[in-house]
Amino acid sequence: MTHAPDARPTACLALADGSLFYGRGFGAEGEVAAELCFNTAMTGYQEIMTDPSYAGQVVTFTFPHIGNVGVNPDDDETADPVAEGMVVKWDPTEPSNWRSTERLGEWLARRGRVAIGGVDTRRLTRAIRQQGAPHVALAHRADGNFDTDALVAKARAFAGLEGMDLARQVTCAQSYRWDEMRWAWPDGFPRQTQARHKVVAIDYGAKRNILRCLASAGCEVTVMPATATAEDVLAQSPDGVFLSNGPGDPAATGEYAVPMIRGVLEKNLPLFGICLGHQMLGLALGARTIKMNHGHHGANHPVKDLTTGKVEITSMNHGFAVDSQTLPEGVVQSHVSLFDGSNCGIRMADRPVFSVQHHPEASPGPQDSFYLFERFAASMDR
Repeated sequence: MTHAPDARPTACLALADGSLFYGRGFGAEGEVAAELCFNTAMTGYQEIMTDPSYAGQVVTFTFPHIGNVGVNPDDDETADPVAEGMVVKWDPTEPSNWRSTERLGEWLARRGRVAIGGVDTRRLTRAIRQQGAPHVALAHRADGNFDTDALVAKARAFAGLEGMDLARQVTCAQSYRWDEMRWAWPDGFPRQTQARHKVVAIDYGAKRNILRCLASAGCEVTVMPATATAEDVLAQSPDGVFLSNGPGDPAATGEYAVPMIRGVLEKNLPLFGICLGHQMLGLALGARTIKMNHGHHGANHPVKDLTTGKVEITSMNHGFAVDSQTLPEGVVQSHVSLFDGSNCGIRMADRPVFSVQHHPEASPGPQDSFYLFERFAASMDR
């Protein structure tokens, strides 16, 4: 157990094993129970906090300079923060960036998200690596009064992400069109007015920059809810179908997503998936998914493209993975993590159907994998 600092702490992070970490609260006051993960990215805290894939999770940031570029509306990956809370080493830095419109703490408070600073994030990260992603309760109270026994009990009562279908909670309520392209100086986000392909994007928790990358690749994008059926998708007469990222257990979401994907596959349409979409495709093709010890969360993950032999530095965010040992005949492993050898991509041997575990939209992260959007577009040129 860590010792409380001399100044009365205003936040407490309680782990299910009884460990307590005290610090200074910022953002909204309140309590939340979730799974705890760590992210090693040096940039993009706003994109991370608004990534729907973090539903049900509190994020520990290993990089200490959090808050230094402030926040701005353009960098939100969805309308509101989805991560349950954040843990940082230092108090949020004062923003120093020409794009900043608001301080991080104020933004979190306005969006109802709890955060704690002044925590030994190195110790916390080591614990996550060694013991797996723990269940936690995070509390922020300005008066510093904590019922630590109740917080530990709340952490222990958290059901965990296995078996949880969180895509339903973060998907869109109804279909909509998307034509905004990637940000470009000096005009911001241009609009796609000369699309070559009609794409249906299934929203399991889609990040905006993924949709922008599709539009920039020449796609007219119709976004549909996670629960859309094959009939709903095919009624749009798409040239291709995209399966988005998202949170939760892929096996749970697969209860309704897999039948839809198999219905689309029967029509021989090009198909591209990212993150949860990758896992959904794997399940639809007959593979299985597994829960990882602590997952991959960061923007410096080396992934090898087994087709070209090239190594890409990628952005990652996932706690489940496709078990490469269960890939059926006709499905090829296309990418692999050089950190731990886990599966990072699959493709059908004889059809333009493929997916990757990493995030080629690079938001945040390196842009090595942008070519995958062009590959998807090229697969529809027929």
